[in-house]
Amino acid sequence: MAASWLSGVVFAAYIVAFFGGTVIGGNAYRWNEALPGLYDPSSRLSTGAIGAHFAAGSILVLLGPVQLIGRLRQSIPRLHRWLGRIYVVSAAAAGVGGLAFIVWHGTIGGTLMDVGFGLYGVLMVLSATMSYLHARSRRYHSHRAWAIRLFALTIGSWLYRIEYGAWFLLSRLFSEMAEFSGLFDGMMVFFFYIPNLIVAEFVIRTSQHNRTASADLSASAMFVAASAFIVFVTWMFAANTWGFKIASGLTL
Repeated sequence: MAASWLSGVVFAAYIVAFFGGTVIGGNAYRWNEALPGLYDPSSRLSTGAIGAHFAAGSILVLLGPVQLIGRLRQSIPRLHRWLGRIYVVSAAAAGVGGLAFIVWHGTIGGTLMDVGFGLYGVLMVLSATMSYLHARSRRYHSHRAWAIRLFALTIGSWLYRIEYGAWFLLSRLFSEMAEFSGLFDGMMVFFFYIPNLIVAEFVIRTSQHNRTASADLSASAMFVAASAFIVFVTWMFAANTWGFKIASGLTL
């Protein structure tokens, strides 16, 4: 958990320093260095929407793992509730901001990416709403289930970068990134969040039954392997891309 959270901190720092820093420095056009078409001076609405999406997303990456700490929930429930409110509002803002950008501007990948990312935004808003409503009604089992689904979705944007990084390391097919129209790109518009939801449903259902020692051991081994993979790819991103953009966002 700690390694994955630190990886998320690096990603959040990249978002805040590069995207926020370039705006403060009057160089918002540099957003297009990260992804062509993000910044459009002729469309303030779409640019503002994607900016809100990124700002809220950085909050989600930082708060998500904290909300999963059982000891914190039990020892300081008031803090958990207030962080939960911030988390839910941020998730809704990220989802609505992304949807608004798609409606006003469209994605670089065309219709398929519009559909995939649009569904992602809808599911985020739905999960945030249901998590909040169940918490307000003190239906804590249902709240927990929807909160897990929401967490699985909110880490999707971060995992999207991680999974692309792994793909580039394995294949070196950089032409895919230029057009976002290859087979891998078509799969990724759904793959970065649907498997997360499947895992979330597995966690929700198995947590309601007694788990065996072997199941716990297997889950721990998978978690360690996944954490090691995430840390490695994050280091590659930080060393080759994010680190330079963080520095340039803070200094220019």
